[in-house]
Amino acid sequence: MGKVCVIRVGGTNCDMETRLALEEVGLPADVVHLRKLDGDRLRGYDAMVIPGGFSYGDHIRAGALLAKRMISRLARDLVEFVEDGRPILGICNGFQVLVEGGFLPAFDGLAGEVQAALAVNDSARYECRWVHLMVEKSRCIFTRRVNKKVLFIPVAHAEGKFVFPLDREREYLRRLVRSGQLVLRYSDERGRPAGGRYPLNPNGSLFDIAGICDPSGLVFGLMPHPERAFYRLHRPDWTSAENGEWADGRLIFESLAEFLRGKQ
Repeated sequence: MGKVCVIRVGGTNCDMETRLALEEVGLPADVVHLRKLDGDRLRGYDAMVIPGGFSYGDHIRAGALLAKRMISRLARDLVEFVEDGRPILGICNGFQVLVEGGFLPAFDGLAGEVQAALAVNDSARYECRWVHLMVEKSRCIFTRRVNKKVLFIPVAHAEGKFVFPLDREREYLRRLVRSGQLVLRYSDERGRPAGGRYPLNPNGSLFDIAGICDPSGLVFGLMPHPERAFYRLHRPDWTSAENGEWADGRLIFESLAEFLRGKQ
C-alpha cells in the first residue's frame, strides 16, 4: 500500500488527525517537517497531504508563506511528483497553499501563474460550522469512492472565499466546469446549490465553490475538513446519524486508498 507524506510547519495543527485518518484506511503516513523534506525523500512517497492549520501564523495571507517556501525548495520535484501519477491533497490551509503556489486550478500547468485566491470570508470573521457539499462530476481521484450526492463536513477558516480575477472570472469559471475541475460546492442538505446564501455558503465563494482539482484530477484542494468528519461520533447529530460508525469525510481518504491500491 502506498505511503503518504503529511507536511507540517510552524502553525500546522491538523497533521496528527490527518495521519490517523490515512492510517485508518490502510495508508501508512509520516508527518514530515518541511525543512526535513527534499526531492530524494519526497520520491519515497506515493501521495502527499498538506493539512489544515495556520502555517506561519497566516502571515501576509493564509498559506502564502508555506506556498513560497515549498515552491522555492521543491517546485520541480512537486511537479514531477504529480506527473508521475502521485496525488496531492490540500485541506483548508493546504488548499490555500496549493492555490498560492499555482498548483490549483493550474489551467496552464502546475506551479505556474497564480490564477485564483482564497480571500477573507464575507462575514469578516472566522467561520467554524458544519456545511453540506454537493458533489459534482469531476476528474478528481479523491471522490471516486463518494457514492452520495451530498456530503456533510465542517469548515473552520477565516479566508475561504474562492475567487478568480474579476477580469477573467467568467472565462476561468467556464474552464473550471468544462474541464471537470469543479469538485465540491456548498449546498443545502438536499444538494441544491447554496446560491451564495449565508450560512449555507459560509464564506461567499464564487459559484459556491468548496473544492477543486487540477486538470489531471490528482491535485485536490478543499476548504472543509474531512479528517474532522471521519467517525460517526464526529458528527453533531451523531446520536441519530444513520451512517454506521463512519462520517462522510472518510470517503475522501478511502478514495485515495483505492487509487493507490489500483496503481500497485
